[in-house]
Amino acid sequence: MAGETVITIVGNLVDDPELKFTPAGHPVAKFRMASTPRTFDRQTNEWKDAESLFLTVTAWRSLAENVAGSLARGMRVIVQGALKQRSYEDREGVKRTVYEIEAEEVGPSLKGATAAVTKTNGNHGRQSQQQPNSGGYGTQQPARDQWSTGQQVGKWGQHPNDVPF
Repeated sequence: MAGETVITIVGNLVDDPELKFTPAGHPVAKFRMASTPRTFDRQTNEWKDAESLFLTVTAWRSLAENVAGSLARGMRVIVQGALKQRSYEDREGVKRTVYEIEAEEVGPSLKGATAAVTKTNGNHGRQSQQQPNSGGYGTQQPARDQWSTGQQVGKWGQHPNDVPF
């Protein structure tokens, strides 16, 4: 990402990641996220939300598969990647400009959640034929939480006793 504008943004997914494949077979995931700054108003003694920033995030290859298999609408994530500007003309002929992030890294925010991370098998997110369902972010097999009492955890580290955020 040399020479590009790299940013890190924290926010919530406003939709589920959508996984598609290019004609060449490369996976690409796309999702939208909202980042809403909060400030504390000392006069009213309460937190106030500022205007939300909505961005479309694109992830490629193994990151795309891991994102699609791990994240869902409402989850708080941290995204780092290149900020891209794209201009186009809409159906009415009005010129529009949108800003998007081409993700290099995507991860869950652990501020209000827990996660059980499972390393992929080194095959760039694809299941190995020798090790079917061997782990990774996108598998349906629950991961074992080494810090718990031995209970299995579900998708994205949700423990049966966890309260969703």
